[in-house]
Amino acid sequence: MHNEALVQLAIAALEDLKAQDIVTIDVRGKTSVTDYMVIASGTSSRHVKSLADNVLEKVKEQGVRPLGSEGLEGGEWALLDLGDVVVHVMQVPTRQFYDLERLWQGAEQSRAQHSHDPE
Repeated sequence: MHNEALVQLAIAALEDLKAQDIVTIDVRGKTSVTDYMVIASGTSSRHVKSLADNVLEKVKEQGVRPLGSEGLEGGEWALLDLGDVVVHVMQVPTRQFYDLERLWQGAEQSRAQHSHDPE
């Protein structure tokens, strides 16, 4: 599966369960760890876990084998390593504290069209 298709699959899985403020950051050439980061917010620890589980389920259905995952138990921040795509799902205060978008501000960033931003 191409990286862009994997990004879109992750975004769709996040949108299925109403993730908030989904951002994709293209970090190709800026780090050797991954090519894309997808960042999304969940409203509670249960929501963060559900979002992460849904992404894992959807990518596995497409034959993608995740390299690893972290934080699924705690629910403040889940990290899913899909190889060339890393997905971060965080509760809003955690996301604001770590501010990954600012950390990668030199990289191209885009917001999902249908992100469910808080009103």
